[in-house]
Amino acid sequence: MAGSDDSSDIFDIVIVGGGTAGSVIAGRLSEDPALRVCLIEGGPSDVGDERILRLRNWINLLETEFDYDYGAVPQPRGNSHIRHSRAKVLGGCSSHNTMISFLPPPGDFADWVAAGAAGWDYQDMLPYWERLAIHIEPVAEADRNGLSRAFVESAAQALGVPVHKNFNDAPFVDGTGFFPLGYHGATGLRSSASVAYLHPHLDRPNLAIRTSTWAYKLDLDQDQVTGVRVRGADGTLGVIRATREYVLSAGAIDTPRLLLLSGVGPAASLAELGIEVAIDLPGVGEHLLDHPESLILWEASRPVPANSAMDADAGLFVRRDSRTDRPDLMFHLYQIPFTFNTARLGYDVPAHGFGMTPNVPRPRSSGRLWLHDANPDTKPALDFRYFTDPDGYDEQTIVDGLRLAREVAATGPFREWIAREIAPGPALTTAAELSAYGRAVHHTVYHPAGTCRMGAPDDPLAVVGPDLRLRGATNLRVADASIFPTMTSVNPMVMVLLAGERAADLIRPAKEPG
Repeated sequence: MAGSDDSSDIFDIVIVGGGTAGSVIAGRLSEDPALRVCLIEGGPSDVGDERILRLRNWINLLETEFDYDYGAVPQPRGNSHIRHSRAKVLGGCSSHNTMISFLPPPGDFADWVAAGAAGWDYQDMLPYWERLAIHIEPVAEADRNGLSRAFVESAAQALGVPVHKNFNDAPFVDGTGFFPLGYHGATGLRSSASVAYLHPHLDRPNLAIRTSTWAYKLDLDQDQVTGVRVRGADGTLGVIRATREYVLSAGAIDTPRLLLLSGVGPAASLAELGIEVAIDLPGVGEHLLDHPESLILWEASRPVPANSAMDADAGLFVRRDSRTDRPDLMFHLYQIPFTFNTARLGYDVPAHGFGMTPNVPRPRSSGRLWLHDANPDTKPALDFRYFTDPDGYDEQTIVDGLRLAREVAATGPFREWIAREIAPGPALTTAAELSAYGRAVHHTVYHPAGTCRMGAPDDPLAVVGPDLRLRGATNLRVADASIFPTMTSVNPMVMVLLAGERAADLIRPAKEPG
């Protein structure tokens, strides 16, 4: 940590954000001993911390010292009470989440290419998938309890979808089964980006990892970043500089926040806040995406078995339209009574309960992020605009999901685990009733994306190009979920890892011929 306001540290590459993508980039670039790499992380280290490393403890990390904990502005058609967890720890959200690790289907990559991300198609990205350092395996047999096994059997029986032994064996269009997880089933420890890409290399002399160091502003001179202003946990200020490149990997909330605070964004909005405009880039903070997910909650007919990998071990993917090439409805089976939002509306909290969560894989609603003021300590405004797409697609997906969940609940061995439906309750049956309920209790699965989206040169709202370079800057790239042109149909963590791997290839010096 730099010791005073005018002191500095100098490296070849400076990466802001030691999360999922940032850990990958730092680990890969520091393989070259000639490159001096600095990774800046606002939270503490995860090394040796069982609270972080033990996967099943993920839910106990929410709204703690390891969470930036962002709220949202009122949502007229959604749930205004949601807290958006963003990890404040080395490894970022891969140190904080359930580690569900899907290779996205080919159609998701095709959507990115169609949106202007040339060179990001499925075949281009497969080599990065094959070289990922994290360990991915389906939920271990010892973690597969009777409830989750019954769910998989009944989902296949009720909806006629295949059971997948490993969803990542080949691209899938629908099906049910146990999730692939970034963890070691024998120990229950997560294989996060920091565990896989940083922990084995902490002794590299060319890799500096600055934890508990918060980046609050970039210094710019015309089209060049000249330094990152940082503050340590003790309040000490400093500047960290790069001779070659800077990379922002602070996530879909904090990357655009940092850019806006640095004068990079829509000029008129920045000027209103008294922020000097460095680069007029209107797309910064726009196109805020998320996976909205509702809940059907049951009281269990018996205690749920104790063995589990992370209490949401199995899932279901459905194609409502058989002509499509990808699922358009996703479910997680929560093996705990996930009642944060139902209890607020007066629904019972069962001693033993579980639920299915209809999720919109490719939502058509999008929102925006902006600053309230020029103070770096003020959290940004988040408006996801849930369920506001003009055709009502997102809303209908939730209604269909609640109905399909009831079909699974009425079938086979899963039915025997259910004492009663608590929420929405069997009395609610019409589309209007299910929509009102589904939107009132929906939550997030912590997948914000899209706020610095990648696009073609003629896209006025694209923030980065396919080479991840920020428009208007010569030495700054972005690599995290903020670059997503569209949301992935599955949990997005693997796509963020792939973005980190690709970023490392784009940044590392070209080898001299011969």
